[in-house]
Amino acid sequence: MQPFNEALSLMVVGMITVFFILFSIVLIGDILIRVSNKYLPEEAQESKAEKPHRTSNNTHAAIKAAISLATKGKGTVTSITKI
Repeated sequence: MQPFNEALSLMVVGMITVFFILFSIVLIGDILIRVSNKYLPEEAQESKAEKPHRTSNNTHAAIKAAISLATKGKGTVTSITKI
């Protein structure tokens, strides 16, 4: 019974150690994020007014042809928007 007790105590100590180390990593990471957000704020990005992206007639025709070919004539293109 002595080896079983020793193995069980080693397992418990190992699990507690791993739990403590992982908890410490999460805690240190959280503190680091909070400090960096407080003292190193994100730079304000200039917002550019985006104009709607228009496709050329050739691009529109190529997309229509590709959709028609892929769906064997059953699909249609209703609108094209840039994502």
